[in-house]
Amino acid sequence: MLKDIIAKDLTVIFCGINPGLKSAEDGHHFSGRSNRFWKVMHQSGFTSYQIEAENDRDILDFGLGLTTAVARATSRADELSKDEFDSSLEFFKTKITEFHPRYIVFLGKAAYQAFSKKKQISWGLQPEDFCGSIVWVLPNTSGLNRGFSLDDLVEFYSEFYAETQK
Repeated sequence: MLKDIIAKDLTVIFCGINPGLKSAEDGHHFSGRSNRFWKVMHQSGFTSYQIEAENDRDILDFGLGLTTAVARATSRADELSKDEFDSSLEFFKTKITEFHPRYIVFLGKAAYQAFSKKKQISWGLQPEDFCGSIVWVLPNTSGLNRGFSLDDLVEFYSEFYAETQK
């Protein structure tokens, strides 16, 4: 099982849909070779250097944290059932309430759609908070997400980074 990397009152907690098999096996977030998370975090300004997955806890030094919506590891997020999201919701709400980040960022639309029960979600800032945290939805950095190039991801994440600096 992949452990959260979180602390109280962080600026941002990034929420992946669920761990990939490699990340769960390695015990480090976003450790899959094709995942672009650490590169995007650096190139968009969140980190002053590119963190390597095996040093994922370094993200706390930047006021950032990591969690997942569903704990079960899969090779693809679309392998998760609606019931798995539903059964994760209360625990997730408790976690966000306890740790109270300024922002909660859902990586990809799937988890936020499941948790909010909304069918249509746009990228970016959402109109409602989640347990007192401002909600953003950003494209998933998984290498399976072919709809967004590295440059596209950096642009989306840079826009959000600029918002966190206000």
